[in-house]
Amino acid sequence: MVAFTNIWAGAGTEEFSIDLMRYKSSAPAMDYLFVKLILWGKENGYKRFSLGMAPLSGLENRQFAPLWHKVGSLIFANGDYIYNYKGLRAYKEKFNPVWSPKYIALPTGFKKSLALKDIATLISGMKDPFKDIF
Repeated sequence: MVAFTNIWAGAGTEEFSIDLMRYKSSAPAMDYLFVKLILWGKENGYKRFSLGMAPLSGLENRQFAPLWHKVGSLIFANGDYIYNYKGLRAYKEKFNPVWSPKYIALPTGFKKSLALKDIATLISGMKDPFKDIF
């Protein structure tokens, strides 16, 4: 085995997606796995295949953007030590997806920082990339 992923099937045969994906560096292009998954979904009557999210890729870094947008945009642009945000977005872009925004409700104040830290930890798969900061 050189690669695997798990499949999340929605209600009925409306949509399915992948969640966890792992592969060895010696694995051939992951495009093959995606194409096989898409064909499997079509053969099993699914209408849509979701590539999932591209975290932090849609945040604005304009002058009057909220501070969290600016921070998130900065992490997206320079946070390769946390997670390959740009690479994930670029990989998914080649499938010409229809992107739709996703939102999260957070508490105010310092608790927001802790919640965002926890989200970054979950996304990155690391134990805690910010443990020395917060």
